This record gives sequence, structure tokens and C-alpha cells, in this order.
Amino acid sequence: MNDEDRVQRLTRPDGNTIAYAKTDGRGPTVVFLGGFRSDMTGTKAAALEAWAREVGRAYLRFDYFGHGQSSGRFEDGTIGCWLDDSLAAIDSLTAGKLVLVGSSMGGWMSLLAARARPQRLAGLVLIAAAPDFTERLLLKGLSPEDRARLERDGRLERPSQYSPEPSVFTWKLIEEGRHHLLLDKKLELPCPVHLLHGQSDPDVPWEYSLQIARHLEAPEVITTLVKGGDHRLSTPADIARLIATVEKLSG
Repeated sequence: MNDEDRVQRLTRPDGNTIAYAKTDGRGPTVVFLGGFRSDMTGTKAAALEAWAREVGRAYLRFDYFGHGQSSGRFEDGTIGCWLDDSLAAIDSLTAGKLVLVGSSMGGWMSLLAARARPQRLAGLVLIAAAPDFTERLLLKGLSPEDRARLERDGRLERPSQYSPEPSVFTWKLIEEGRHHLLLDKKLELPCPVHLLHGQSDPDVPWEYSLQIARHLEAPEVITTLVKGGDHRLSTPADIARLIATVEKLSG
């Protein structure tokens, strides 16, 4: 069965649909949460699914609103909207304990989901996690001219190194994101947290993972810095490290 045949749809109360692919197996269920403008067909998501099938582990990957095969326009999405998608997928499609694996913006989603569903957690794996990126990375990185344009026009296009299409940032994304900031206070979590970050990441500085680790109160917080590693951490060695980390937390 090819990937497209395996994709199913979860319909939200507003009529939008979340595309997902689920692998049955024993718990805890591993859930992959992707990054800003990425989708569930990426290297890490696919590699984790192959591992889950091989070892008989329950696994879920999905696309947020406006991403991949889900419905909606990307630039209409917000942090709260994508968090709602994440919680809907977790609540409707999984049972029992979870290991959340969040990449980039998916790290923000994972931490927010963990705060909302602490009783479900067995572990968190955060890859180049970018909580609060709208405020701390995007807005702070703009020139005064670009910020003024974003506020005036409500949107800003920037070239993307990952796609021929430009990245679109909206003022609504910034404003709504302020309701979901995490790094302004301690975050208590009941499970181990492992952070992985490449030291040659051009998008999210590796020091960001150290800031996140300082804000977490958890039974175990381990930060692994990968010399020469990029933002995606998708080389064979990176994937092997990721799977070993997830395996450890899955028990």
C-alpha cells in the first residue's frame, strides 16, 4: 500500500479535515509533530514510521491545517489553530501514554500539547525546537522596515531555503501566537524530555535548546548538541540518533 492510500481524514467541528496516517502497535504511541510549512511525508516522520512498523510500536503522523494534505490555506493558520489540530489528533486517534516527537515548530506544539495533556505523557523528544519563535525569532529578526510592512499589510513574504515558494508570515500569526508563549515562565512536565539540536542550524540557534532546558522542570532533561548538524537533522546518523532516543523513552 503506497503512502497516499494509507492517508485518512479526521474532520474537525468547523468542517476542516486533518490528514493522518496511523500505524497500529503497542504503546506508548509515538506521535510526530512537524514544523512550520513541513508535512508528514518528511524524512524523520517516514523513518520513525518504518521503525514503528518494524518493532510493533503504535505511531501517528498528521498534517496541520493548511499543511500537506490537510484542508485550509496555510496563511490562515495560527499557533492556536495548529495546537487544536494536534490535540484533536491526539484525543481522537490515540489511547494511553504518548511519546511526542516535535520538530522545529512541532517542538512548540509538543510542549503546548504536553501542558494540556500531562497525564498522557511518557516522554518528549524535541528536535531543533522553536517554542515562541513568532516573537523571539521571527519578529526580533525583522528589520524595522519589514516589521512596519508586516503590521501595515498584515503579511510578509520571505524567501525560503526549503521551498521554491516564499514563506508567508502574517501579523495574525504573531498576535495570536502571543496567547501561547512558553518561555516566559517555568514549565512543569511529568516525563523525561530529550532535546536534539544541530550546532550549524541556520534557522533556530542551538543555544535556544539550552534556554528551553532551563525553563523545564521535569524528571530528566537531556540536551544533545550535534556538531555540524543542520536544522532538519535528517542524515542517516541523525535519524539513528533520533530513533535511539525515541526507543529509550518508549520503554
